[in-house]
Amino acid sequence: MRARHTSRSHRPLLRFLGRRLGALVLLLIGITLISFVLTQAVPGDPAIANLGQHPTPESIRAFNEKYGLDDPLPVQYLTYLGNLVQGDLGVSQQTHQPVADDLSVAIPATAELAIFAIVFSTIFGVAFGVLAALRRDTAVDHGLRVFTLAGISVPMFWLGLLGLYLFFFKWGILPGGGRLDPTTTPPTDITGLNTVDALLDGNLSTFWDALKHLILPGLVLVTYSVSLISRYTRSAVLEVLHADYVRAARAKGLPERTVVTRYILRAALPSIVTVMGLVFANVLAGAVLVENIFNWPGIGQYAYKSAVSLDLPAIMGVSIFIALVYVIVNLVVDLLYAVIDPRVRLS
Repeated sequence: MRARHTSRSHRPLLRFLGRRLGALVLLLIGITLISFVLTQAVPGDPAIANLGQHPTPESIRAFNEKYGLDDPLPVQYLTYLGNLVQGDLGVSQQTHQPVADDLSVAIPATAELAIFAIVFSTIFGVAFGVLAALRRDTAVDHGLRVFTLAGISVPMFWLGLLGLYLFFFKWGILPGGGRLDPTTTPPTDITGLNTVDALLDGNLSTFWDALKHLILPGLVLVTYSVSLISRYTRSAVLEVLHADYVRAARAKGLPERTVVTRYILRAALPSIVTVMGLVFANVLAGAVLVENIFNWPGIGQYAYKSAVSLDLPAIMGVSIFIALVYVIVNLVVDLLYAVIDPRVRLS
């Protein structure tokens, strides 16, 4: 009876996963179609963008034939879709390498930056938000609200340039760009994350060098992300701060830490998890300005160079990756709801 009950309790979850995976396939097809139409609608000639301002007619013809740009648009799209099913994202027109290989290098670089940003943003954002809500309308609350408002309002490119000027050019505390110093030997490529791979190699000097390069661009992203998480956390905590079960917990004489962690924060977690997922997806998919300022060889820099050179296969590959990021993050957030809130799990 117990095994039968367990199997029945898992059926809604399996049906949910099945529906989301089916929607994922349809969404990806839609993303490829929209991306293909939009890239074709952009004014400009990929051959001229890649071959220079005065290419010969023969070189243009050879370029279009090599990348299939002389075929009708429906044929180009169906060809791309057929290759995509086989895991082939095409060949980049700027690097002349498979787009999948380019992404396999760029994604870990951006992932390392995003993980750094989301870890520190979550720790300080949730702490600041809870503190501001518990000290509502006090000097602490007003100070944190001004700080978070400034963090959201200040453009990231200005903050990045300011940090680069102060910490690299003027004070020389942190490196100015890249993932490692030119004289540092990269660690063995295991995860693609230099800090993690250096620790796995047992090379502390390389780890410290990778961490120093990570701090400045990471802090620029943290400034915006921590402000966003803090403001959402404050709002979510204020909604449950005076609920009946919170009053009852305090009336029982429970310690304030227990009331905050087990009652207030747990009830506010769904809203906090939602904004954390969106922040992580935004950082992972949209750190274009920060990566270009600090010469960080990630998805943002790759997307920028692809757009400038009208590299259609690379633009399509980046679009698919970004779509996957948001769909997977939303799926993980929905699953976390079931872990956090038993009412969701039962439904």
